[in-house]
Amino acid sequence: MSKTNKTEVTSSRIHKKDLAPQLIHLFERHPEELLDLKTIFRELKLKTHPAKMMCIDVLDELALDDYVVVRNHRYSLAVPATVMEGTFHRKTNGKNTFLPDDGGEPILVAERNSMHAMDNDRVKVQMMARRRGHVREATVIDIVKRADKAFVGQIDVMRDMAFVSIEDRTLNCDIFVPKTQLHGAKTGDKVVVRIIEWPENRKNPVGKVVDVLGKSGENDTEMHAILAEFGLPYTYPASVEEAANKLDATITEAELAGREDFRDVTTFTIDPYDAKDFDDALSFREIANSKSTSNKLYEVGVHIADVSHYVTEGSIIDREAVKRATSVYLVDRTIPMLPERLCNFICSLRPNEDKLCYSVVFHLNERAEVKHWHLAHTVIRSNRRFTYEEVQALLEERKEASPEDYRVTSNKILTPQEGNGGAPASEFDNELITLNRLAKQLRQRRMSAGAVDFDRTEVRFEIDEKGHPTGTYIKVAKDANKLIEEFMLLANRTVAESVGRVAKGQKPKVLPYRIHEQPDQEKLINLSQFVAKFGHKLRTTGAPLDISKSINNLLHEVHGQKEQNVVEMVALRAMMKARYSTNNIGHYGLAFDYYTHFTSPIRRYPDLMVHRLLTRYAEGGRSASQDKYEQLCDHSSAMEQTAALAERASIKYKQVEFMADRLGQEFDGIISGLTESGIFVELNETKCEGMVSMRDLNDDYYEFDERNYRLIGRRHHYCYALGDSIRIKVARANLDRKQLDFIIVRKGTERK
Repeated sequence: MSKTNKTEVTSSRIHKKDLAPQLIHLFERHPEELLDLKTIFRELKLKTHPAKMMCIDVLDELALDDYVVVRNHRYSLAVPATVMEGTFHRKTNGKNTFLPDDGGEPILVAERNSMHAMDNDRVKVQMMARRRGHVREATVIDIVKRADKAFVGQIDVMRDMAFVSIEDRTLNCDIFVPKTQLHGAKTGDKVVVRIIEWPENRKNPVGKVVDVLGKSGENDTEMHAILAEFGLPYTYPASVEEAANKLDATITEAELAGREDFRDVTTFTIDPYDAKDFDDALSFREIANSKSTSNKLYEVGVHIADVSHYVTEGSIIDREAVKRATSVYLVDRTIPMLPERLCNFICSLRPNEDKLCYSVVFHLNERAEVKHWHLAHTVIRSNRRFTYEEVQALLEERKEASPEDYRVTSNKILTPQEGNGGAPASEFDNELITLNRLAKQLRQRRMSAGAVDFDRTEVRFEIDEKGHPTGTYIKVAKDANKLIEEFMLLANRTVAESVGRVAKGQKPKVLPYRIHEQPDQEKLINLSQFVAKFGHKLRTTGAPLDISKSINNLLHEVHGQKEQNVVEMVALRAMMKARYSTNNIGHYGLAFDYYTHFTSPIRRYPDLMVHRLLTRYAEGGRSASQDKYEQLCDHSSAMEQTAALAERASIKYKQVEFMADRLGQEFDGIISGLTESGIFVELNETKCEGMVSMRDLNDDYYEFDERNYRLIGRRHHYCYALGDSIRIKVARANLDRKQLDFIIVRKGTERK
């Protein structure tokens, strides 16, 4: 056997005690580098799964003992520092954390050492002496800059003072409000309050009421409270509305003369039944194929509302749109990025109205191959407004839908909330059927290229006139949804390639891309271990295409199985989050080398940026400032995540409100999560999620087996594992905390 370098270890004979010095030596040889797991495994010649898992365990121990630091799932040699600056994050359990500016791992800050720092405050910390076997801890020594954070809660006004019981559980105390700072609030009102001071020797901070949202429990009040909780606007500035009302919506002859005219081409929109902001339309016509007499050629126009024509960069409307960055979709309402006159009227591609668009026009053959395309400013006139359900019904009636579509039904018939344009749906049979066939081929090629197929069902609420949830229905993505999705994906990819793909040696012009990184290998390994408990396999190494195909095979295997929901959920958590950036790295989930957002400028600011830059470059303009657009990308990504959190909070509120009418009733569900605090259960029928608290598991002393995602009773050996079926009773519904409490009706499986 040939000799090996001492940093190289044969995985068949590796021992844990030998691995730590080998790893330290590897980091010492690369002191300035961040090494990912794949590189570490390769350098140490670790080829077997047990050896790799042992390596991850040792890395965790080295990080715990401050020999290495972890940054974005990459490892490097630790360089000790005693005073650092960064961001303070307040936790509900009191185990607050400090995130250093250098991107290192979070450091524990106990509440007694927090100096009353608030969530997202910029702070300076002093590292504390390390106790062997304990995690690193720090103490706040200076609050460099306070975060501009508002709190939402219910106010109780007394004779000499008032207190606000806030809903943000990261702050485990009420806020004291002097009588001079009430802003007209009365007992029982839900208010927005800001902290103005927090003396070191006082348990409660002092605040002032900045807005009164209304009486607690009223639907509008609660929805506005959710928006305020996440720092999102719930009203539109009057000055911006006024500017929108002054816009001239007239389409002049001079404007028409500079645009391609599609008003005589069959065009329609397909949207949710309750949509009002129609920002995309499809046109369709068969055209002559000069190169073939046998193969047909189709012209498909992807027409996008030309928002940039009305919203000029730097205007008062644009500045508000930048701030919002996205529309927010709560259960019962939309909080638009643009004023209503723009998003629902001037820019919305309503039927039988001339509308200005920015369009990607494709010539496709019968195999959905793009033979030619061009980008153009256009004018269109939509012939009809379709809902997804109308198109799906037509496809199923004509036997054109996918086989799985016939097996899945929705329990709600959805019809448009406004006119559809008057034309009968059957008048567009040929166009819709042909587009559906083309879309299926586009999707098939995308999946073959390695796109990951996450098609999770969503639950929607039926809401009465007071906003109270009266029922639920399942939203399923069928062929009608996928038809639109594929042509939007094609347009987004095509315009991204037109800017990003340049000749070798040339530098592409600046453009905001929608990027998605490959899954972190450590998360893939954990996912592989998890699905193995259900008898499934997942590939964690190899080419990106091999891994994505393995993920798709896994999702296909679990479809219809009892573990489907939890496996899909854990797999989704293993994926990185898509974001915006001017530094293109491709989109892993879609298997695209170039991808951007072009198709929804009414509701997403990055799309508006892309429209402006495409127009600029088409006119011969120079590349834009990368720093400026990277900052806008970061802001848009952050606002997108915040909007998603608010949407989930509104869904959770309606879940609790819906289940509050069903206290004492029993339901079947599946264990969707496990923590030291208890068991999360998702109900099969309504998809509402609640928790069985550890205090209600009083028949035994349960231990949390984090590695195997389960709770096990010490005496009776009852086991509750992720993915198990379970029957519960609804015990409590706390609307203020958006919390459902369940108790178990049927015990878990006995395992010894």
